[in-house]
Formats: sequence, C-alpha cells, structure tokens
Amino acid sequence: MQFSDFALDARLHQAIDVAGYETPTPIQQKTIPIGLEGRDIIGTAQTGTGKTAAFVLPILQRLLVQSVAGKRRRTRALIVTPTRELAEQIHGTIRQLARFTQVRSATVYGGVGMGLQEQALRDGVDIIVACPGRLLDHMERGHTLNAVEVLVLDEADRMLDMGFLPSVKRIIQHLPQKRHSMMFSATFAPELHALASEMLNAPARVDVGHGTPPRKIAHALYPVPQHLKTAMTLALLEKTQAYSALVFTRTKHRADRVARQIKQAGYKVAALHSNKSQNQRQQALEGFRSGKVQILVATDIAARGLDIAGVTHVINYDIPDTPDAYIHRIGRTGRVEREGDAMTLVTSEDSAIIRDIERALGKSIERRTISDFDYQSPAPIREPAQIRVHAPDASSVHGYGRHMARVIDQADARPFPQNQTAPRRSPLQQGTWRSSRRYAR
Repeated sequence: MQFSDFALDARLHQAIDVAGYETPTPIQQKTIPIGLEGRDIIGTAQTGTGKTAAFVLPILQRLLVQSVAGKRRRTRALIVTPTRELAEQIHGTIRQLARFTQVRSATVYGGVGMGLQEQALRDGVDIIVACPGRLLDHMERGHTLNAVEVLVLDEADRMLDMGFLPSVKRIIQHLPQKRHSMMFSATFAPELHALASEMLNAPARVDVGHGTPPRKIAHALYPVPQHLKTAMTLALLEKTQAYSALVFTRTKHRADRVARQIKQAGYKVAALHSNKSQNQRQQALEGFRSGKVQILVATDIAARGLDIAGVTHVINYDIPDTPDAYIHRIGRTGRVEREGDAMTLVTSEDSAIIRDIERALGKSIERRTISDFDYQSPAPIREPAQIRVHAPDASSVHGYGRHMARVIDQADARPFPQNQTAPRRSPLQQGTWRSSRRYAR
C-alpha cells in the first residue's frame, strides 16, 4: 500500500510527498481508512509507529471536505495530549501536512503566557492541540469549544499516570456529544476502558505492536555499583561512540547532576525535565534533534510520544519502575525499522523489576561487563553532614518561637564505602528534623 491509495485531498498528497513520506506504517494503514469513514477508533500502538499522522490526516481531510468558507473560523478539532513537548510535536505535524491548505492550528499548555492562547481560542483556529490542565483553565474562564467535530485523546495511559483523567472527563463534558472521537494509548488500564465507553460510540479497534518494543533493538544489562553509574555511563558512551544518545534518570536533580558530569567529560549535552522552563525544554529538544546536542539526559517526561529520529542509543541510568515504562523508554531508539541499542545499568536491588521486564519481553536480557572498567573503585568519602541551627521568628511559626529548626544540608545520595557507616543522628535530631521541615522551606 502507498499513501496515494488513500482518498485524500490533492493538497494533502502534495504535502505528504514534500515531507518524504513513502510507505504507510502499519498503524497508518489500519487507522487512516477507518478515520476517513468517520468511525470512532480505539488505537493501541507504541510510539514511533507513525501514529500522529494516522489521526492528523483524517482530521485534515474532514476539515477540507466539509469546508466552512465565508464563516467565522471556529475550533473544529481538539487533540488532547499529556505533555507540552508532545503538543508541539503534533502541532508541527499538522503544520507540515496542512502546508498547502488554509487549515490553522494552535497549542494550549502551561508554563507559558495565556495571552496568545486566549487570542487563538477567541479568534478561532481550526485545530487546538492542548494539555488538559491549561485547556481546562481556559474553559473555566468562559472559552467554549461547542463547534468541535473531532476529538483525539492521545497517549491516554500517560494521562492516566499523570493524574489528568478527571480533567479530561470535565473537558469531554463540555464538548458536543455528536462528534468523531479517537483514543490512542500504548496500554489500556481498566480506568481507560471506562473512559472509552463514555467517550466513544461503537469504536473500531486498531491494535499494532501492543506491549512489545521494536524488534531491531539490542538489549543489555550492565551490573554496576550505584556510585559507579556515571563512570559506567561515560565508559559506554566512549566505547559505543554514541552520537545521539538518550540517558534516562529517575529524578530531576539526578538528571541535572549527570548532565553536568557528562558535559565535564567533553560531550555536548542537555537536560530535559519538568523543572525546566518551556524555552529551555524546547531548546534542549531542538538541539538534540539537530545534532548540536549529542546526549540528552532526561526523566520519563521524554519517554512518551516524542518523535526524535536517529536516536542510536538509550541508556537507563536508573532502571524504570515497570516493564511498560522500560518499553516506552527504549522505544526512543530503533524507530521505524532502524537498529538501536538499549543499555540498562542495574544494581543488586533491581532483581525483581529485571524479572518483570524479561517476562514482558519474553526472553532473558544479556548481562555484560566492560573488561577494562574498574568495578572496585571505592565510593567518594562524603563529608559529615553540616547542621545549621537557627531560631525562626515567633510570628512566622505561629507560637513555636522556642522551637529550634535544624536544617541538614544533604549532599547527593552517594553510598558510603562498605568499611564506613553513615554518621547517626540522635533521636532528638531526628525528631526535630521531621517536625521542622515546613519551617525550613
């Protein structure tokens, strides 16, 4: 099958050719014809399968065929997605495929000013790509979406994980009941089945590559002590000569620290997590996509939905908590039938999740070592904890003026060498720390 086989407007075919799209992916082959019929869809597909174009093309075709020329432009399609990065990515795909048409789109998400978003909602654009929280803010300010004909809920399982489901339900309640709806998710928890029954009408089910990573990814586990993870990461980057690698950490603080350490080793690196401003996040992604940034150190915010072509290696600095999270992380490489490497650093505490991941993959993952790596290098000796003692002003602690708030400056969580023990605090110190945390902010 070729894209020319789809009954699309000539302007869309022209944009497809210019974009360099050739053979439709499996999710596109199955979804686009159903979408063009106007049937509701439940789509199950991993990221990196061409899912965005699979729902954008039917939307554009509908807007072009059912033109409202001469009338005031109103929002006729709404795409709801969990993260700003994914919203911008979808927006980019719309602009790419609608380049020879008059269809216009805009994004709505938090972390940036509301002015331009309010103008887009007030003046009207054909397609809004939104994150739930900010969109609900606008709707509560009186902006209506009563002309929406198409609703797409993308990365629904991620929105469930992030606690957006109540907001999504409230948004749906304010949309016209008669509409074309599509829901896409990599997995389907019971809560999503309940939402689908409320949102969709006799949906067609499209299931592509459910729960499995791309076949051309090589998996490997690298056992290493916790305190040597950064050294191991640098060794892997050097030996593999990775020129486009994603490094995943569990926390935002660790992402920043690891990015600094990799930068000190001479790599072009950026960090991506939710504490970064929208401008910083956009710069990091654009730098990584363009090749100006070799290594992107990220939390799981980058694991879902982002279309970052050409990623050669994924390094799990911290192993993810679930097999699904593992599959989504490593899905950043080996995209669209390319080869990729997924390398995971593991400690003795990770045995249970390793078994779960191997069970999900249906095979054992090879354990590897690096021959010239110093596995016996001791952990850095941490300085004793420094304690600052101060007496807060009585008025600021509501009657606890006599309380002495002890704030403990803690260094990065590095383990102590095996022949040492961490300095113990007295019960008084422990109790004071717990009870005074709110005064130490």
